[in-house]
Amino acid sequence: MVSVDTLEDNTEFAEMNDASFPILANPEKDMVEAYGALMPAGFANRWTYYIGSDGTILQIDRDTDPETAGADMARTMGELGFPQI
Repeated sequence: MVSVDTLEDNTEFAEMNDASFPILANPEKDMVEAYGALMPAGFANRWTYYIGSDGTILQIDRDTDPETAGADMARTMGELGFPQI
C-alpha cells in the first residue's frame, strides 16, 4: 500500500489498525503521480495495481471498495494466475 501521508502518520495508522502489511510513505507524491493515481486535490486514489514478477502492470482496479478489497484482491490474483500462499 502506498500513501501520500508521512512515515509517522502511516506508522500510527498501521499500529492503530493492526496492519499486517507494509504501508509505503510517499509525501512527495512523485510515485503516486507516476502511476497516475494522484487526484487534483493531492490525495491518492484508492486503486489496486496488480504487478507481475517482471514488473509489468497486469491490471488496475480503479473501483477498489475498502469493504471488499481483500476478497476482491484474492479473487483477481487467482484469475491472473498469481501463486497461492
